[in-house]
Amino acid sequence: MVDLFGRAGLLQEAYKFVENMPMEPDVIAWGSLLSSCKVYKNVDLAKVAAERLLLLEPNNGGAYSALANVYSACGKWDDAAKIRKSMRARGVRKEQGLSWIQIQNKTHVFGVEDGLHPLRDKIYKMMDKIWKEIKKMGFAPDTESVLHDLEVEVKDEILRYHSEKLAIAFGIISTPENTTLRIMKNLRVCNDCHNAIKFISKLVDREIIVRDATRFHHFKDGSCSCRDYW
Repeated sequence: MVDLFGRAGLLQEAYKFVENMPMEPDVIAWGSLLSSCKVYKNVDLAKVAAERLLLLEPNNGGAYSALANVYSACGKWDDAAKIRKSMRARGVRKEQGLSWIQIQNKTHVFGVEDGLHPLRDKIYKMMDKIWKEIKKMGFAPDTESVLHDLEVEVKDEILRYHSEKLAIAFGIISTPENTTLRIMKNLRVCNDCHNAIKFISKLVDREIIVRDATRFHHFKDGSCSCRDYW
């Protein structure tokens, strides 16, 4: 219910629901409310949700990061920097986003802007080509997904080399045409990658399955099985 209220933008209703629960709200309830605050840029409620979440789990890096992201989404760069500084001071770390794909019984793992893979040059060349082609098809990078105060061109480059995109580019150059690509990701796929993969599936005429921290996404012919609701 917290998630449904939050997705609908009914943040006060979501907050009241959490406050009136017959049991003590857990990390999932506060975390769901915090995520919704980021989407709708509600700083005041985000601070409350993060504070309550951290009372339950003081070293929850996701809570610090989510609150910093809310500040960033609202253009409050100084406040976001203070939160990230507090994380470093407390020794709290946010889990690194990783994506991986298995090719011929070997697992290939990628991080954002990963330059360690032996085929790095070919992967980046393929991703650059894909990026140009999907833009021609109407894709527009979601620069708001980069929650740092950077130039648009820099944000564009960061988005282009997100881990799931690199894994897909590697899968394309490493498998025959029409092969279904299966990608795993330890965190939730970002809005930009989700939209980009829809275009990529149509561009290369492949089915792409991404299993992130939330659910399976089955991309085919420019659409996703989640219907953009995840």
